[in-house]
Amino acid sequence: MNEIKIQWHPGFVAAINLELAENRDDLIYEKEYNLNTKPLEIDLLVIKKDKDVQISNEIGRMFRGHNILEYRSPEDRMDIDSFYKAGAYASLYKAYGETVDERKADDITVSLVREAKPDGLFRYFREHKVEVSNPYPGIYYVLDGVLFFTQVIVTRELDGENHGWLKFLSDKLKKQEMEALLKRTRSLSGKLDRELADAVLEVSVKANREIVEELKGDEAMCQALLEIMEPEIKQIVRQATEKERREREREKEEAVRQMEREKEEAVRQMEREKEETVRQMEREKEETVRQMEREKEEAVRQMKQEKEESEKKSQKEAEESAIKMIKMKKFTIKEIAECVPRLSMDEIQKIATEQA
Repeated sequence: MNEIKIQWHPGFVAAINLELAENRDDLIYEKEYNLNTKPLEIDLLVIKKDKDVQISNEIGRMFRGHNILEYRSPEDRMDIDSFYKAGAYASLYKAYGETVDERKADDITVSLVREAKPDGLFRYFREHKVEVSNPYPGIYYVLDGVLFFTQVIVTRELDGENHGWLKFLSDKLKKQEMEALLKRTRSLSGKLDRELADAVLEVSVKANREIVEELKGDEAMCQALLEIMEPEIKQIVRQATEKERREREREKEEAVRQMEREKEEAVRQMEREKEETVRQMEREKEETVRQMEREKEEAVRQMKQEKEESEKKSQKEAEESAIKMIKMKKFTIKEIAECVPRLSMDEIQKIATEQA
């Protein structure tokens, strides 16, 4: 199973264009035709410029003026619901004409295209007795139960000589078929034909990687593949170069952003350091103030203590002087009080009593 998602529809549109190349001037191709403003799209709408022109290719034999083609890739299912959905698209296409019944029902056809035969769909036809004819290999006309001329195209059953382009839209190509596709592509000379063939080749190459790897061993085929795929290779180189340029730009922008982030971080760090310095200075200032307050308080306590000690000393000296005078028994209490004014008469009387 391929890991890469393959875009099959561009290859299908190119293959149909190549299949109907003989009538290219008679047809108008509208790929992914919008039915309305809503997201409903027809895979491919092919409009005859002159509805009376007969398409030579078997695929277009039943074409009328307006031809709706719905494609299912090898990965997609085609069941009865797909069948009715295509019919519903045709009904909407008819209804969206500019005037009433502008697009006649008998002038519209529906073609459902798939590589493998949708067995479930054909079983439904048999069970419901829907008549189906098979006028050409791989082409089935649905004759009952439809509003519009309808055909189912099984590309695997188509004649390879006449319908090679559609048969190349497969993820099961053999080596000989891939070689045939390369040779057929190289044989084209017209610019449009080469571009359309390249679209088919691109899808086939992506869907059949193993076969392409085998062809790389064939020098002639490898050279042919390189020549055909040269535009794609150049595109890959351009994309790689552009990717590298964008990567360098992103790296440069990232380097600038990193420098800006580092610069901003450096500024923020400086701001943090400045703020920390200011906070440290504030803390030191506060500590200095607290130290001065402590020293002031200590000095006050020291002065108070010295004062108290001085008071005590003076008190003691006064008491000692009073005791001496009392012991001399020459002075009255009043006279001692006058000589020792620090002591009250009550204090002197108390001392005299203690000395008696």
